[in-house]
Amino acid sequence: MEVKTIKGIDEGTWMRFKVLAAKKRLTMGKLLHTMVGEYEKKKDEDFWDFILSGERRISDKDADEMEISLKKLRKERGFRDVPNF
Repeated sequence: MEVKTIKGIDEGTWMRFKVLAAKKRLTMGKLLHTMVGEYEKKKDEDFWDFILSGERRISDKDADEMEISLKKLRKERGFRDVPNF
C-alpha cells in the first residue's frame, strides 16, 4: 500500500472523514474515490442544467435562419471534400 499526503486538512475534518468511512464500512480510499466521482457527476449535471435552462440568446426565427444558412454552406464544394492522395 502506498501512502499519500493531502495538504491543508485540519484534524477535525480528518476525523470526520475517518468516521464517515467507518460508518459506511468503506476504506478511506474507496470513500474518497466515491466522493470525487459524485462531485464530478454533480458538477456535470449543474453545467447542463445551466446550459439547457438558461435564457435564450437568439430567437427561434434567427435560429431557423442560421440553420438554413448552414445547410447551404455545407452543400458548397470543398466543405466536405476529402483530398485524394
